[in-house]
Parts: sequence; structure tokens; C-alpha cells
Amino acid sequence: MDINEYQKLATRTAKNYKNQRALMNWGLGVAGEAGDIAGCIKKTVFHKNDQSDGVRENIGDTMWYLAMICNTMGWSLEDILEENIDKLRKRYPEGFTFKDAQRGKTRVDWMEKNGQ
Repeated sequence: MDINEYQKLATRTAKNYKNQRALMNWGLGVAGEAGDIAGCIKKTVFHKNDQSDGVRENIGDTMWYLAMICNTMGWSLEDILEENIDKLRKRYPEGFTFKDAQRGKTRVDWMEKNGQ
């Protein structure tokens, strides 16, 4: 399945809001699922309790909420992902390296250099 099909199919299991309450629901959903991912990672790393299935499931749930935000706003999730990769290619044309981190290369440095 491609991302466009996923975005379309996600609407089949969503409440049909008629106002911006949808954005609140979807945005808080992203935050909650991201917290669940963090909790699973913490348990995996620090409690030696493998929660990789939980991480995987919650990534799917997070993506559902992100797709619903895009649907509510009339955006293509695929376009957003492409725009993000284009931005990162411009910011790090050679890819991000350990040297960049050591030199303290930051997003602010890049924005200043590119007049943003």
C-alpha cells in the first residue's frame, strides 16, 4: 500500500467532525501515541522488557493520527514527506555526519546561512 492509499483508508475509521475539534483530537492523539512509543522504548532499554511490538503498533497509530491531520487540513501526506526530504537534502547535502555534530552544525546555522 502506498502512503496516498493509507491516507484515504484512514478516514474509514475516523469520526466525522464538522469543525476544528478534529485538529484537537488528532493532535492530542499524536502526542499520546508518541508518549506510548517513548514508554515502550524506555521499558525496552532500561527495564530489559522487549516492547518492540508495542513500538511498532504505536508508530502505526501515530501515523493514523498524522494522516487524519493531513486530511482535515486538505494536505497530502506524501507531499509533506517529500518536502521534508527536500529540506533535509538542502540542509545536509552530504548527509548528516558525526563531524557536523562535533562542529555544532545546527538548524539555526543553516537557517541563518540561507536567509530564513
